[in-house]
Amino acid sequence: MSEEQESVDFSRIHTGGGYSSDFDSDAERDKRSTRYDLIPQQTKTTEKVANKRELEDEYGREEGKIHRMQILSMDAYTRHKKYVNDYIQYYGGSENFFKRDSSKDKTDMDVIKENHKFLWDDEEADTWEKRLAKKYYDKLFKEYCITDLSRYKENKVAMRWRIEKEVVEGKGHFSCGNRKCDEKNGLRSWEVNFAYVEGGEKKNALVKLRLCPDCSYKLNYHHKKKEILPKQRKRDKRSESKNKKHKSRRESPTPDTDEDNPEASSSKQKETSSEDEKSIWSGPAKVSEEKSRDEEFEDYFEDMFL
Repeated sequence: MSEEQESVDFSRIHTGGGYSSDFDSDAERDKRSTRYDLIPQQTKTTEKVANKRELEDEYGREEGKIHRMQILSMDAYTRHKKYVNDYIQYYGGSENFFKRDSSKDKTDMDVIKENHKFLWDDEEADTWEKRLAKKYYDKLFKEYCITDLSRYKENKVAMRWRIEKEVVEGKGHFSCGNRKCDEKNGLRSWEVNFAYVEGGEKKNALVKLRLCPDCSYKLNYHHKKKEILPKQRKRDKRSESKNKKHKSRRESPTPDTDEDNPEASSSKQKETSSEDEKSIWSGPAKVSEEKSRDEEFEDYFEDMFL
């Protein structure tokens, strides 16, 4: 080799798209040279800037969509609270200005207390308050009363009807009717003329109470009330009538006297038989009336509910 080295022109080497070989065909060389033609050529263009008003309108539309989605996703209370907070934030003020006046609010119990009556007549309830109180009154059990004898020395006695829970527990019927007493022995029934003031008018009502001996003393502290005693059953009356018939038969003359006067006894028998025949043909036959099931239950429970 000579000291003077030949210079290599790399630009000529890369004109073919890379290191070429003498064995490459012309077609392959064309492919290498045209493979970069697939990339689109970018031309430098000057685009106009959008108008400021159009930009503001587009931004407002996008923000409105987001705001509507947030509002629709809220419930009524949170939406109202948000509006109030936004108003206070932008215009100032205090939250007390937005608070509702709750001094005139009333619950169902308040309405019932205002329109309640101890005894309702057949008059129509013209307002919804009276209809609500009448509906509550219809659910009460008005057989026995519950009383409050805490101020019996002042001759002041409070009474009310029983509710369903007290009826189930037997309060006022199988136990003492005093509100603060649960005695179950020695109960006595009382009929009281309850005088009360309702709607500025004085009214009276006959009510029944079941009280123990101590509470009965408190009830009769000023005036003796009428006590309800258990009535005799009709069965007992029937047994008494049967006993009277047996006694009357025993008191009738003995058969010895009939033997002494056979003619008198025969004449009496003829008279009774003729009277029986006349009574049979004098009118329609008497049919024994059978008691219904309700009447039998009334006879059975007559003493129990006193």
